[in-house]
Amino acid sequence: MIYQSINKGAEPVSLKKAVTENIAPDGGLYMPASLPRLPESFFSELPGKDLGEIAFEVALPFLSDEVPADVVRDITQRVFDFPLPLVQLYDNIYTLELFHGPTMAFKDVGARFMSRLMVYFNRGSDSVLKVVVATSGDTGSAVAAGFSGLPGVEVYVLFPKGRISPLQQKQITTWGGNIFAISVNGSFDDCQRLAKKAISDRDLKKTFSTASANSINLARLIPQSIYYFHAISLLNRPGALPHFSIPCGNLGNITAGMMARGMGLETGRFIAATNSNDVLAEYCRTARYKPRESVNTISNAMDVGDPSNFPRLLRLAGGDHKSLCDVLWSSSFSDSQTLDAVDRVRKQTGYLMDPHGAIAYLGLEKYLRESSSKEPGIFLETAHPAKFADSLQGVAGEIEMPRQLRDVILREESYISLENDWESLKDLLMCS
Repeated sequence: MIYQSINKGAEPVSLKKAVTENIAPDGGLYMPASLPRLPESFFSELPGKDLGEIAFEVALPFLSDEVPADVVRDITQRVFDFPLPLVQLYDNIYTLELFHGPTMAFKDVGARFMSRLMVYFNRGSDSVLKVVVATSGDTGSAVAAGFSGLPGVEVYVLFPKGRISPLQQKQITTWGGNIFAISVNGSFDDCQRLAKKAISDRDLKKTFSTASANSINLARLIPQSIYYFHAISLLNRPGALPHFSIPCGNLGNITAGMMARGMGLETGRFIAATNSNDVLAEYCRTARYKPRESVNTISNAMDVGDPSNFPRLLRLAGGDHKSLCDVLWSSSFSDSQTLDAVDRVRKQTGYLMDPHGAIAYLGLEKYLRESSSKEPGIFLETAHPAKFADSLQGVAGEIEMPRQLRDVILREESYISLENDWESLKDLLMCS
């Protein structure tokens, strides 16, 4: 399988190059030249199929030209070694819980897969692989956990000062070893711009191998597409075309869902639920894409004003506004609406959502109401609510703290403070 820049101005590359270079010489992100279509037998056997086997069969076509099947199986089994349960809340509304991994966020899936694939590609190299990642919340901790202690890799996690929860910060700043946490005096978009500069800088590339761990990296999207197949397997309603509602920030999660659709998964609409950072929702309303500076919300992992994966999403849908809106519907919700949904659903069902899952729930609820669809709806619950206990005070009651989070609270933080300045970051990367 070959991989091409979505800008179509660069030569096709191997998976290894797409994963380790991330951005093509023409400035575009890499995607498969064509998505593999899974055989009909895969879909007929999908209900009740084991998650590990689903993961192997979905990932194999992307990797098989460069990674032996036994290595692919080992990677997928190690990545998907925690449950992703489907929970029914109402007659036709379900949530897919993606937060049962080491850092209690869905990004454990992509980060663990990517880290193992990168280490496989870097095996035998004398060059240190420097991975740079920007985070608006959960990406940084998942990437840190995924790469911690792995040989030949150093990870630099850039997070916006004062704009993530104290617990999320602890999950980033307490690893040590080959993980370097960097507090940037700016927004997530500032962190993302710095990270993109770092992986494309020629001086750094002369000395080190560099790569991104954000969702611009294709190795994040491949494993995330897997849990859409898994959700259909758990739903086990032959003939149903479930709608998927996804809390959207950098648009990696919904792009992965669209990839699954392109591989043959039959679904209803994709619902892109956003917070006040409503660039995608505005595009769906107006056909004009207008990036802007992000604003702070209680669903901070979605605080993205210029989503990197928008060009990928548009291409997967057919390349224009009409094609995208045929398969995707979007709406945005405020912090007060989010908290109201958390409170209302907890009182009605006993189920506690985190702020990101609550926005996905609101998107699904609104779509089902306005479309009068009778198909089931699945919203993605992307993080454990205990990570946002401060934000949920007054609507959540007492939140039990899982062991993974209790352990990190006791650790000592260590991080580097930087201004929003490229030369300062470059000096740090060159000298460390």
